[in-house]
Amino acid sequence: MTGTAEFESGAPCYRLAGKRVFVAGHRGMVGAALVRRLAKENCEILTVGREELDLGDQETTRAWIAREKPDVVLLAAAKVGGILANDSFPADFLYENLVIETNVIEAAFRSEVEKLLFLGSSCIYPRLAAQPIREEALLTGPLEPTNEWYAVAKIAGLKLCQAYRRQHGADFIAAMPCNLYGPGDNFDLENSHVIPALIRKAHEAKTRGGETLTVWGSGAPRREFLHVDDCADALVFLLQNYSGEQHVNVGAGEDVTIAELARLVMEVAGFEGELAFDHSKPDGTPRKLLDVGRLSALGWRPSIGLRDGLADAYAWFCDHVAV
Repeated sequence: MTGTAEFESGAPCYRLAGKRVFVAGHRGMVGAALVRRLAKENCEILTVGREELDLGDQETTRAWIAREKPDVVLLAAAKVGGILANDSFPADFLYENLVIETNVIEAAFRSEVEKLLFLGSSCIYPRLAAQPIREEALLTGPLEPTNEWYAVAKIAGLKLCQAYRRQHGADFIAAMPCNLYGPGDNFDLENSHVIPALIRKAHEAKTRGGETLTVWGSGAPRREFLHVDDCADALVFLLQNYSGEQHVNVGAGEDVTIAELARLVMEVAGFEGELAFDHSKPDGTPRKLLDVGRLSALGWRPSIGLRDGLADAYAWFCDHVAV
């Protein structure tokens, strides 16, 4: 257990060598990336499938963590989805995420886990927050209505980490990444995020000889995107170099319009048709760019550019999803 001071950048202050590290949600995009990244550390990686452990069940979650005795917990398990999924299943997004995070965080405290990192989302910030968004913007204004249910659950999770730290001295930290993409993403058009949806649309349009790729909304909103392997690297970096009550933004530090993103995806996928916009669909938040000054000051920077990252994601889609 530690206090609330931030570690200074430089040599890691928490060493993963020899530790038992539980990645909750290892089959998800972020969880899988964390497993890949942790393989570079001299630690034992603990994973368990949903068929063996239901993190929504408090008793079995407590029992599993007490039995396996992880030193570190990375809480990447969550119910996730895009605007349509959040808007269609608000109760599921709020309830399931609340249950998962409270069960894991409380069980980790009971078992005296040395360190826990809770993975949040940039949707926790107000819809019209000043850009770039600083960590202090939390709870200063109304949320984006199309995903407020997921956002409320994530806010509760980071506040729970703060509460255990403040009341019990638990070394529980929280990281808030921007929009993530990459290998293992969800490419189902009914509930995917913007990049995998665009990748699938561009690939299918190219395959069938289509003439247009249609994007929801006006294409004007600006978004920040980070490759999931960069995110995993940042999270491991925070485990080793940060111990504080304030959550930490994780992002690329720059954004693009949805229209610019769509044209990049079309280029990567080799689709030479026209870009069209469905103005009957919502835009969502006008802009969402994170202030990553706190993370940068600790010494971390992303290494995968957007075009290279999109090419990697498209290659993975072609190898694992496309038929």
